[in-house]
Amino acid sequence: MATFTDAELEYLATQRLGRLATTSPDGSPHVVPVGYRLRADEGAIDIGGHGLADSQKWRNLQHDARVAFVIDDLASIDPWRPRGIQVRGRAELHDDGGGRMGPGFGDAWLRIHPDRVVAWGLDADAFGQPNSRDVETGT
Repeated sequence: MATFTDAELEYLATQRLGRLATTSPDGSPHVVPVGYRLRADEGAIDIGGHGLADSQKWRNLQHDARVAFVIDDLASIDPWRPRGIQVRGRAELHDDGGGRMGPGFGDAWLRIHPDRVVAWGLDADAFGQPNSRDVETGT
């Protein structure tokens, strides 16, 4: 099964910022806005930034690679129509090579390998049942 549906891929391609959640060694949550690039061919999301290797999120991920990543916006305010995607998975850290990925990426970067994807408001009622599935099993 593909990591993302066609509607999810279309939406992810139109956005540039999301919020990355990590957990510190003492269990404290940490959430920050980050730029990203969709890697549809690999079913992954790459995240970069300036000074990423010196950041709290990088230190947290060295301890625990589990992440949650949310991309969302409002398709309309009248009627109220939120939409978005939550990706839960694990991060793979890379010390170099990010600079060639484009603006906003320094040398260090990370790749999110999704385990679970939850989407809402992309191709259905924003307040209906979200499209939630395990990436490996499709359920």
